[in-house]
Amino acid sequence: MTIQQRSMNQELRIQAIAVPNTDGKQALGLIKIAVIGDVHDQWEAADGLALQQLGIDLALFVGDFGNESVEIVRAIAALDIPKAVIFGNHDAWYSASHWGKQKCPYDRALEDRVQQQFDLLGDLHVGYGKRDFPDLNLTVVGARPFSWGGSEWKNPEFYEARYGIHNFAESTAQIVTSADQATHDTIIFLGHCGPFGLGDRPDDPCGKDWRPIGGDHGDPDFAAAIDQVRQQGKTIPLVAFGHMHHHLRYTKQSLRTSLLVSPEATVYLNAAAVPRIIQTDEIHQRNFSLVYLLNGTVLQASLIWIDQNFTITTEQILYSQPALAIDE
Repeated sequence: MTIQQRSMNQELRIQAIAVPNTDGKQALGLIKIAVIGDVHDQWEAADGLALQQLGIDLALFVGDFGNESVEIVRAIAALDIPKAVIFGNHDAWYSASHWGKQKCPYDRALEDRVQQQFDLLGDLHVGYGKRDFPDLNLTVVGARPFSWGGSEWKNPEFYEARYGIHNFAESTAQIVTSADQATHDTIIFLGHCGPFGLGDRPDDPCGKDWRPIGGDHGDPDFAAAIDQVRQQGKTIPLVAFGHMHHHLRYTKQSLRTSLLVSPEATVYLNAAAVPRIIQTDEIHQRNFSLVYLLNGTVLQASLIWIDQNFTITTEQILYSQPALAIDE
């Protein structure tokens, strides 16, 4: 079954259970979101074609395009689809840390590849910012860009020079300020690393899977910002991020938990299924995470793999509203 055929079948089934809003008005419409996990230099022209065939309304990129991979960022910036992007730690790999600067393969006195990436994306980059999508009636708010995760404030000189931010409290304040400026009351948060508070086991969405094993490696400033924005009465259906790969370092017997749902019905999605492109003599396939949103509520989230013929070969339903049955 082709991407278009399968997508149409899914959307028809989801729309069949759409209900009126609390004020009696009919739903604004189904929103189909693709979340692109850590790229790590794996981006091809076929990825853009696949997104077009999927018929998505919005693409969210969680960063780590490569080690300051300007050309990949250039290709993603050129995609003719609604999108929002945040940078990951690899996107400042040679610029943020002392050891990274020592290994830099280019002359940082002559070029600034972090700035080149900023210039390419412009306001598509939402780290410490926001992007309104009036046609979708939602705003994407970015968490701290270039995050390495964890409860230690890393790379202080980098954040001071680039943003004038010195600690987690100031970082939280900047994220909340961006959310305050949002045009819409439905907020999707986009981070590179996820927020603190999703569990401290090594297979939790942001759990530490290297020695000593265990511990919550999420971003505390991100978590605090989400809490503050939620207390303001905003609707937060989705928090999308990556960084912590699905394949665990300490075992090959299981994978990371990629999705959790909070008591407030916020879906926390780790989209870092790495490698996101797999090629062998027999197959060439790529993955995307898909999220269906209706009236500020996530109806379904899944991880799909698409082959070289743009056929969905595998779909793993990560979350679905109880009333839905979208399996084939």
